[in-house]
Amino acid sequence: MLGDFRGRTYLRVRFFLVLPRLLPPLSACAGMASKHVPRYYPASLLTRGPPQMLQIYNSLTRRKEEFIPIEPGKVRMYVCGMTVYDLCHLGHARVMVVFDLVYRYLRECGYEVDYVRNITDIDDKIINRANERGEAFGDLTERFIAAMREDAAVLGILPPTQEPRATAHMEEIRAMILALLDKGHAYVADNGDVYYAVASFDGYGRLSGKDPEELRAGARVEVGEAKRDPLDFALWKASKPGEPAWDSPWGPGRPGWHIECSAMSTCCLGNHFDIHGGGADLQFPHHENEIAQSEGASGEPFVNLWMHNGFVRVNEEKMSKSLGNFFTVREILNRYRPEEVRYFILTSQYRSPLNYDDEHLDNARGALTRLYTALRGLPEAEPAGGEVFRERFYAAMDDDFNTPEALAVLFDLVREINRARAGDARRAAALGAELRYLCGILGILQDDPETYLRGDGSVAGLDDAEIEELIRRRVRARESRDWPEADRIRDELQAAGILLEDGSGGTTWRRG
Repeated sequence: MLGDFRGRTYLRVRFFLVLPRLLPPLSACAGMASKHVPRYYPASLLTRGPPQMLQIYNSLTRRKEEFIPIEPGKVRMYVCGMTVYDLCHLGHARVMVVFDLVYRYLRECGYEVDYVRNITDIDDKIINRANERGEAFGDLTERFIAAMREDAAVLGILPPTQEPRATAHMEEIRAMILALLDKGHAYVADNGDVYYAVASFDGYGRLSGKDPEELRAGARVEVGEAKRDPLDFALWKASKPGEPAWDSPWGPGRPGWHIECSAMSTCCLGNHFDIHGGGADLQFPHHENEIAQSEGASGEPFVNLWMHNGFVRVNEEKMSKSLGNFFTVREILNRYRPEEVRYFILTSQYRSPLNYDDEHLDNARGALTRLYTALRGLPEAEPAGGEVFRERFYAAMDDDFNTPEALAVLFDLVREINRARAGDARRAAALGAELRYLCGILGILQDDPETYLRGDGSVAGLDDAEIEELIRRRVRARESRDWPEADRIRDELQAAGILLEDGSGGTTWRRG
């Protein structure tokens, strides 16, 4: 029973918590990959045949496919990151959590993963926002890059192995544009802009399923544009007064958005790599244009597998600033804990729409309470006895990262832990360790149960010491059979949002 990457004929165990400080430092374009050496269960613990192959839905072919990396044992993955002119909103959070999950699970499968998530730090929106605020665009982007990283860390998102910025890759961007010009895929317009000639690239539209002729019929050329075809798009924009600019063979200017990702991804991962991901809103035109640019310049296939996560909706409406239902991550975290937000995102399969409302976040809080309660009071132990649950969990994740099904398996495991508590404390502890391990693959349930269930005590109301004192007074009242006083204290605590649980080991409490 050896560790076969695709068949996964082994069972795996690794340390519960992956600490950020153990990860390699971020690199602009060093081709690094995180090292992950799993520990394996003995083959004697296998209770069934090997799980199914990892199947991932490919947006390019519109079907699930067995994932086979280009280089055995190694995965190269690129995900479009933020354009840093504002704080992260829930849509950004979903992209980061989804591909953090993919990153974690690929490592769990034993792969060495080079995960690149770029930063777009030069763009029309960035320039406009900096001008509105009267500050240098670099100062604006540095501030929002720091905020993005803070939000990501709070949500339990592991740093990518590489995090390139567009402004640090001007040399690669110019080189790719030159290659496209040399091969007849681009032209310099009369106004100094450089455009990609969409008609020169066979197969344009195959990712999005759009017909170029239909697109052309409904397209329009904006005032000031000098492109020959309405579908053509800018590779390089000639500088305007007051805008940041870089030198080029076509005069000072700055890159178009689409060319930035083509240059950064191929610089960091090579011309041909395994996975490219992002939100569904990027499938067209951004990712369609990336294929045209990258394959036009290199003459090689660009990406084997395209992944796109679904849209975020708010109360069944599209999330939009114009509708007044637009929420930043920090606004949501004023009301819910980061782990609750992460769990909420995982409750929908990544390709499905994610509907944000208070009820769903409250349900996430209740679900995490059940998971942490299952671990409460259990001693530390090695995972054991949960082989059936583990294999079911892997089978769900192997089915295109089916997190709703994986979470359902975890709650079946919780029920088994609760049954074991009554008569087999050692087995309950071993199953609890199994639960924590499997949840760690999803990036949840890594806090101390008491810490989570009691809350951080930062909200208005009773602090921990006051709660403990009231519980002691209630215990004394019960011992003296002063039932009205015991009930009064319980009601007082309940009114303050404190729930008591009386058991053979005494009284425990949690914030509701």
